[in-house]
Amino acid sequence: MPDTPAATPRARVRVPLRFGDGYAADAELVTFHGLTDGQEHLALVLGDPGPVPLVRLHSECLTGDVFGSARCDCGPQLREAVERIAARGGVLLYLRQEGRGIGLYNKLDAYALQDQGLDTYAANTALGLPEDARDYTPAAQMLHALGITELDLLSNNPDKSAQLHTLGISVRTRIPTGVFTTPHNVRYLRAKADQTHHTLALPGLEEDQQPA
Repeated sequence: MPDTPAATPRARVRVPLRFGDGYAADAELVTFHGLTDGQEHLALVLGDPGPVPLVRLHSECLTGDVFGSARCDCGPQLREAVERIAARGGVLLYLRQEGRGIGLYNKLDAYALQDQGLDTYAANTALGLPEDARDYTPAAQMLHALGITELDLLSNNPDKSAQLHTLGISVRTRIPTGVFTTPHNVRYLRAKADQTHHTLALPGLEEDQQPA
């Protein structure tokens, strides 16, 4: 891996996953020593990963993943990713990068600015923060520690595959996730498609009355 210290697995534990809609899967949760940012990132190994596993880099979203917020699509993406990866075999990396890396409180401050009309990226900029502060070096460290150097990436975000490539991970194919719209997140999703070229099919959707 280019000029990056190696991480090593710290502990492995089996955890049965149960979702509110009744879906269930068993995962092996892996923690790590030596991650460059010192955060407690987590790998969920689902099924038999095989030589070219299906992998998702999922950034933590307390509001969406835990509380079911309809202002983003993070919770449905997480649920979808677990099922798709378990069916094929692969790894979900749960990365502690709340709010595209700006943190929970800053994300909620950005929401307040979005309520005044700014989109998701302009709100971050107005707070003096990056539009997207995420660095996927720890993700690449985790993948290398798991012996994964080639994968199919479950993601709509081209920046993830670009960063992984520079970090020594070969992305054979980028597979889009589903598009999970609500009346509250359409403008948010459109901003991601328009400004950072996420793979999102949003034709014909009405403008959301809520700011992105």
